[in-house]
Amino acid sequence: RADIKMEYKQLKVRNLKLSDAGIYTCKYGSHKVCTSLHVFKLTISLDGHFLQNEVPELILMQNSPSPLPDLSITLFNSNNNRVTPELQSKTHQKYILNLKKLEAVDSGTWVCQVHSDSPLINQNISFAVKVLGFQNPDLERKYATVDSTVILSWHLNSQKIKWKEGFTGQLNWKQQESANVHELLDFNVTAQGQLHTTKKSSNFLFEIPERKPESTIEVKLPKVHFNHSGQYQCQLEYQGRHTESKIELVVMKVSANPDGPLSRGANVTLTCQVSGPLPPNAYLRWERVNGTKTDIKNSEQHEVKLEVNISAAGLWSCHLIEDNDRKISLHYHVEKVSVWINYVIIGASVGGSLLVFALGCLCIISGINWQRRRQQANRMAQARQYLLENKTCQCQQ
Repeated sequence: RADIKMEYKQLKVRNLKLSDAGIYTCKYGSHKVCTSLHVFKLTISLDGHFLQNEVPELILMQNSPSPLPDLSITLFNSNNNRVTPELQSKTHQKYILNLKKLEAVDSGTWVCQVHSDSPLINQNISFAVKVLGFQNPDLERKYATVDSTVILSWHLNSQKIKWKEGFTGQLNWKQQESANVHELLDFNVTAQGQLHTTKKSSNFLFEIPERKPESTIEVKLPKVHFNHSGQYQCQLEYQGRHTESKIELVVMKVSANPDGPLSRGANVTLTCQVSGPLPPNAYLRWERVNGTKTDIKNSEQHEVKLEVNISAAGLWSCHLIEDNDRKISLHYHVEKVSVWINYVIIGASVGGSLLVFALGCLCIISGINWQRRRQQANRMAQARQYLLENKTCQCQQ
């Protein structure tokens, strides 16, 4: 593993090992020069290929012909920000350090800075870290209204880090934390970075958009139902390890009881409901468009259902507000019964009452007449019976 360049008096050693440390002597005639070689070896677990939220382990070893110095180690990530590792174990020859949980943005070239005062050592050792993961937040929350269209997207960083080995994954959905898991689609990425998706569920209404950026997993719900809410979990798997990213879909719906036009003097109850729990900084609000402050009602903390009892017609809006920002709104138009409809209703009511009264009177009169005819028939029957019993026969002489 060594070459000698006589014209420059150089000894070149390739692929240094720890055992190559020592004192190297160059003799030329009566001249002799000695050089001490100190060798470091830095290794990183999993060959530098990690998934999101995994914790790398660094091992720094040293060898020297002189007594081994006590080293000071400083790490800088790919953004040149200082990282404080956790020192797992330490000897003069071997240092084992654990890094923090990695994120997708940590991919790149890191630097391990080795320092010693005696002997004076300032050595920078660079190493590559590749983190395969999602560029989404850890838990993303997305809001939608009933019958709207929503697209859920997971953005991978496999193209940016030029991942040369294939990985697989799947997208699952469940309504609640303890509910059954429904597998929606499988996907895999080839060594060339091409993404292939396969739809798995036939009982769930969703689409896979055809046009999408590379390394992006998307599902499209063309018409959101209230029961489409829940957790959508995209999971990556690589060499038996996996990482995941969740999107919480919260769906809103509104309803009225009774449903229909609002007549004069009547009330209607409007109900606004969301499908899942809201964060502490989010709440629901009912308000009438172009109304007054009295036409506004806010929900209490953690309430997922807000009712308002109204007597004023018009356009009412339910808003989901998070951090003073309206995330989604759903409108409900309360119609007022027209004047002619009111007259028709009043006329029908009066006419119906008169009809009932007339029918009642007719029934009473018919009853009285029937009673009189029955009594008269009884009297005539009694008279005929009396005549029959007192009947005499006279014969001519």
